[in-house]
Amino acid sequence: MKHVLDRPVWSALDTRHQAFAQGDKLARRYPLSIVPFAATATDDAESLQALAKLVSPDESVIMLQADAIALPVGLSAISTAFGVQMVAETPLRTVSDERVQPLTQDDAAEMLALASLTRPGPFTLGALSLGEFWGVKVEGRLVAMAGERMKQPGYTELSGVCSHPEFRGGGLGRLLSVFVANQILARGEIPYLHAYATNAAAIKLYESIGFRLRSAMNVAVVQRAG
Repeated sequence: MKHVLDRPVWSALDTRHQAFAQGDKLARRYPLSIVPFAATATDDAESLQALAKLVSPDESVIMLQADAIALPVGLSAISTAFGVQMVAETPLRTVSDERVQPLTQDDAAEMLALASLTRPGPFTLGALSLGEFWGVKVEGRLVAMAGERMKQPGYTELSGVCSHPEFRGGGLGRLLSVFVANQILARGEIPYLHAYATNAAAIKLYESIGFRLRSAMNVAVVQRAG
């Protein structure tokens, strides 16, 4: 039996993030202004063709799933990678740090600048519409952040974890990861996250916090062929 997180993009857009969904019962995607994720319900030919119709000639989308990624005629992968999906199912150590503060739309430009510098994954000015974000500021300057992205029944994704290069090594990524995961756990949900399989340092960090590997994942950046 398939797990709800095996196709996290689809299960989010089919449930708690349905309000953001573009597409139909066969294939769905987030608006490009929010996050460039797209998915199909299954790998049958009809669903794959529905996906092809959602991708404009001048854009690319990202597919993320446990299954091998199948593409219809008309779409091609311009890059592929292996990832991991990790979950934290038991309470993490409690953290209390007055530096952690909620981020709002007033912080969006700084958040985008930090994400553009550190590249924690797809991030846009619309990311705040998907869930809550928290950060640490030093002398009024945002130097680290983490937040929520995809949501499924009983699950919320921890995402956007990043620290400015000048402040790396200070434990801010760990601090914010634990803080956000605890916020999710406090709601009775299970936090999960994704990392590239080659990012051994990040995987080791998340394991030390209390996350465990749930599944290997496939990632592909997809655009119109030719």
